[in-house]
Amino acid sequence: MHTRVKKGGLTGLILAGFFFFGCSAQDSYFMTGSKEARLETKKLLELLREEKDGSEARFILIQQIANNLMTGGYPERLNLFLTTYIEHNPTDPFNAYYLFIVAQNYKNAKAYPLAAHYYERILRNHPDILIHDQPVHLLCLKELVRIIDRPEYRINYYKELLARFSAQIDEGSAWFYMAKTYEALGEWEQAVQAYTNFLKYPDTAIPGYTDVQRQIMKLLAFHNSDKHWTRGNLEELISVIKNAIDERDARALSYLRAGVNFFAMSWDQAETDVTTQAMFDLGAFLRGSRVGYARELDPESNTQEAYLETWGWSYRVPTWYLYFRKIHYPGDPEINGRWEWAGIYFGEKL
Repeated sequence: MHTRVKKGGLTGLILAGFFFFGCSAQDSYFMTGSKEARLETKKLLELLREEKDGSEARFILIQQIANNLMTGGYPERLNLFLTTYIEHNPTDPFNAYYLFIVAQNYKNAKAYPLAAHYYERILRNHPDILIHDQPVHLLCLKELVRIIDRPEYRINYYKELLARFSAQIDEGSAWFYMAKTYEALGEWEQAVQAYTNFLKYPDTAIPGYTDVQRQIMKLLAFHNSDKHWTRGNLEELISVIKNAIDERDARALSYLRAGVNFFAMSWDQAETDVTTQAMFDLGAFLRGSRVGYARELDPESNTQEAYLETWGWSYRVPTWYLYFRKIHYPGDPEINGRWEWAGIYFGEKL
């Protein structure tokens, strides 16, 4: 069962503090603000020392003291108040809540290592409680995946989120970012499995990624292919394609084009248009034609992608630009950095 922290009391969750329990000489450190506020805090501290361990009355008193400190603009005193209270009262059932306040306060001050320390401390040392009807362990894990840079740690947080709180999170999003984290670790097979799980949630939207489902499907299709069409360098690929055109060898051309994700589109056509993925018979446009090609690559070619102008195809638009790209595929060092004939642009360049 969860201990429940009810709504009301502290304003928000961005709080932290200090209390040297049982030592009234320290009271003045926490008596801030107006004269009335200082007197109120003094009285609250006195009442706090009289309350029994773990009582709900004590919880209310701590909330009000912390609220006074935060409202007065003393978050560092609030941190000290709460962490020292916890040190002297390790069995208080609300300690996870108090530590979460401390962690949030450090996070908002951009002291991320300290914030992470307290989130971790809650997860490992304190039973779960509900804060505004949400498990504090869930809240901690959500914060940790945002602020932790090291992927070897972040991956474990995603695993715990999916194992413990799958019904309370966006699972598709969790699988996607888990896959990205595996990529950062260089664990490609685990990344592929996570991407495969991501595709089970077709309605998931990932901020900053356009048409993400389609992009991941293309990635997985390439992963599962034999990649026979790739070549070690662009010069070799261009040479064999030119030779196939000279010989009017439609079979060779079909073999050389990308076996997955090959596109054929006009310059102004959107890549997301499903018709761009249509696989057509190159031989039907090569036979009976006198296809020529430029001696040099288009000037806009670079180290990552290249264009070769060709003309004379028996098609309503006789000018085709063959498009080549360098393969980014860190999962296999032997494939990563090779080149592929990835598609065709119809017509003169815009």
